[in-house]
Amino acid sequence: MTAEMILTMIVLAAVITLFIFEWVRVDVVGIMMMVMLPLIGLISPAEAFVGLSSNAVCSIIAVIIIGAGLDKTGIMNQVAGPIIRLAGKSEKKIIILVSATVGLISSMMQNIGAAALFLPATQRISKRMGIPLSRILMPMGFCAIIGGTITLVGASPTILLNDLMVLGGKKLEPFGLFTQTPIGICLLSSAILYFVIFGKFVLPAASGEADKDVTSSLMEAYQLFDNIYELHIPQNFNPAKTLEELEIRTKYLTTVIAIHHSAENVKNFAPRSSDRVAANDDIAVVGREQNVHWMAEKLGWQIKDGLEVFAESLARTNSGLAESVVPPRSELIGKTMSELNFKEQYKLNPIALIRANRVYYGGLTRIPLQMGDTILLQGPWERFHVLRNRSRPRALAFVSPLEGEIMRPQKAAFAISWLAVALLQVIIFKVQLSVALMSGALGMIITGVLSIDEAYRAVDWMTVFLLAGLIPLGIAFEKTGTASFIAHGILGYIGQPSPIVLLAVVGLMTSFFTLVISNVGATVLLVPLCMNMAVIAGADPRMAALVVGLSASNTFVLPTHQVNALVMRPGGYRTVDYTKAGAIMTFVFLTVELSILYFFYGIQ
Repeated sequence: MTAEMILTMIVLAAVITLFIFEWVRVDVVGIMMMVMLPLIGLISPAEAFVGLSSNAVCSIIAVIIIGAGLDKTGIMNQVAGPIIRLAGKSEKKIIILVSATVGLISSMMQNIGAAALFLPATQRISKRMGIPLSRILMPMGFCAIIGGTITLVGASPTILLNDLMVLGGKKLEPFGLFTQTPIGICLLSSAILYFVIFGKFVLPAASGEADKDVTSSLMEAYQLFDNIYELHIPQNFNPAKTLEELEIRTKYLTTVIAIHHSAENVKNFAPRSSDRVAANDDIAVVGREQNVHWMAEKLGWQIKDGLEVFAESLARTNSGLAESVVPPRSELIGKTMSELNFKEQYKLNPIALIRANRVYYGGLTRIPLQMGDTILLQGPWERFHVLRNRSRPRALAFVSPLEGEIMRPQKAAFAISWLAVALLQVIIFKVQLSVALMSGALGMIITGVLSIDEAYRAVDWMTVFLLAGLIPLGIAFEKTGTASFIAHGILGYIGQPSPIVLLAVVGLMTSFFTLVISNVGATVLLVPLCMNMAVIAGADPRMAALVVGLSASNTFVLPTHQVNALVMRPGGYRTVDYTKAGAIMTFVFLTVELSILYFFYGIQ
């Protein structure tokens, strides 16, 4: 072992320590590698920053932008809808449906692409269902990685296999597209089963960025509100009455935010006090649970278990609460909301007004507004953004963060077309992945699906710098001969075991190497070594190569794989979360892989 090898191992130990104890953020660790490795002479300065222009990192940037474009046009809403309908309110069903869908998509395209494209839909599902994103994203990410094992073209390591299977100057019989499919299907099924059974023990309950909900925070701050309720007005409710006649706001301290008029099949999302409700109508209200139940009991209305008629429109991804202040020179000063036709003009529902530390819940439309008044509003996120972006002096200034965004459904055809263009370049014309995906991202910007500023904001730069910093570490491992030294040492130590034991060692060794160097690098390094060891041990060298290719996807213990790095920030995960869930998943992966080889491929 040379001094350079020892130094490389010390650096690796330092990186793992920093990941585990989190003394600095993981992206800072990546930047440290870009600076430290050339300073101590393990790699050249040019190699230190090669990760920033690598195919993997550029592909991630491009595919995140494409995913943001698909989300901006509402396409991901259409993807999330069927999953929500099938899953009901079950967290386990959500995990099964999301993970299986992404896993199967990943079998025919790069797993990072499948994960990044489905990330916006998963975030929307999490918000709609009220399930912490951290409970969904890790299973989705793991299954995206494992999905690449289903077909020969699902992951880079297996794509390389046929080219690497050369023994004694002769090419071995190539694998077919579906040679490994039984193993891949069993691996994907076992991963889903693992999270369904043990998810509550291994998945963190921490909230990721996407779980931070402004609406819930404002409901807690304004103590008279705790939820949105949907009520059905029975057939015997007669005659029709206005909201003012029913005294819903003044008597029950409850605000009607939507009415579905069944006779006309029309929905009104900014109902006025003069609007009528009739038999068979449905309404959505904001208020405290006891007040809503009291109102339903007195009026003879039925409270539904959850949102049904308004499930899509009033989902947290589409509408919510925002706090606003009447600024100087506002057109609202000195006027009442009734005089301004506030609801007709802004399509928003005033819920409460604060003035001089006093909160008003009733009679809001008749109170002359003053500078500095705080108004709590409810409505579609798009309406909030339109109001904020007005060029003339603003009527209201928002003091709480606005979720959602202005959607561009009219650009959906462009978004789908550019995604198709990118994928066709990869599949048919064999264009390099990063170039093909970046052309799709650029097309979305040029055609107005996203602005360039929106594209920049969509990219998770923490993920970019984490991966860009780990790539030089992999280069150092290979360049100094450390990886080859470890591999030869392990293979020399085990002697001449039985074929299945040899494959178990190959799987374990590949699983370790793919944590510290790229899965492609691990495959290129280990396939020739392991095939030669298989020949010496009397085993099938093709099966040894296959185990290397499959086990290169067994990378769950650290957030070093592109997919794990991608979901780390949105899911609010720490390195210890990956270690906890990934250690068991690593064991499950190897057990299932070797069991299928033993029982169905005849490896003894």
